[in-house]
Amino acid sequence: MTVDWAGVAVRFALYLDLMLACGLAAFTLTAPTGTARKMPLRTVLVACGCLGLFLSAGGLLIVTAAMAGTALTEVDRETLTMIVDETPYGAAWTIRMVALVLAVGSASTIRGESSRVPVAASAAALALAVATLAWGGHGAMSDGAIGILHLGADIAHLLAAAVWMGSLLGLLLLVARPAARIDAGHLDLSWRALHGFSRTGMAAVAIIVLTGVVNGWLIVGPNGLPSLPSTLYGQLLLAKLGAFAAMVALASLNRFRLTPALRSAASSGAATRELGALRASLAFEATLGIAILALVAWLGTLEPGAATG
Repeated sequence: MTVDWAGVAVRFALYLDLMLACGLAAFTLTAPTGTARKMPLRTVLVACGCLGLFLSAGGLLIVTAAMAGTALTEVDRETLTMIVDETPYGAAWTIRMVALVLAVGSASTIRGESSRVPVAASAAALALAVATLAWGGHGAMSDGAIGILHLGADIAHLLAAAVWMGSLLGLLLLVARPAARIDAGHLDLSWRALHGFSRTGMAAVAIIVLTGVVNGWLIVGPNGLPSLPSTLYGQLLLAKLGAFAAMVALASLNRFRLTPALRSAASSGAATRELGALRASLAFEATLGIAILALVAWLGTLEPGAATG
């Protein structure tokens, strides 16, 4: 089978970009006071919003070419207008573009810790942009009540994943500072952010698991389970599940071992080894998350029964 690698690449970049921005904005709203000053929040959100606009435009071209059965260079304005005005994908795309413009506008006014309103506005707009990604996947292919259930599960799945991925970025920005710039106050802030995220992370994992089960049941079904290892779709899905299990294991390690160890070491003002272990664990967890998004981008272009080869 022929793989549309350009489409997969754009989908992956868009998923990663929007989820990191949405999750990072949400993370700063729930993190301890002072967290926002430790990271380039405005720069990241504005850059991700602008990149999201660019990637969405590219994604529209690729989808339009695929629907019309033409090359990218042959896509005309009339066909683009038809896709935007007359399809659910086009409506979701339009909402995403508006949401991203609002997100960039709100994020550009962020000024330190006193900017909770623009951060919240940016987070809400980015969450809306992330939700529109569901119309580019399998969740938008069902009709009626099943279609509503599938689309709703997809949206909740995407938003929970965004919170997890963006929070990992925020935590990495906290613990990845040079040793010379880490004092007792920063250690305490890092511990409180890690400790606070453990509750949010558990909720995100629960939502991801629940909605994943719903999506799997609707896409694959019980009759399709035995054939998963023999199809490309099934092999990618199993790889995704394995990477997710590894992420949960690392998150548990952070929650029950590394974060308490940082708390104990922080009282002495020196926690070089503990910070190093957390950096490595968070970086590995984020890498697995990125790999999952790449698999999701590929899975979204395949039929569940796609054969290997």
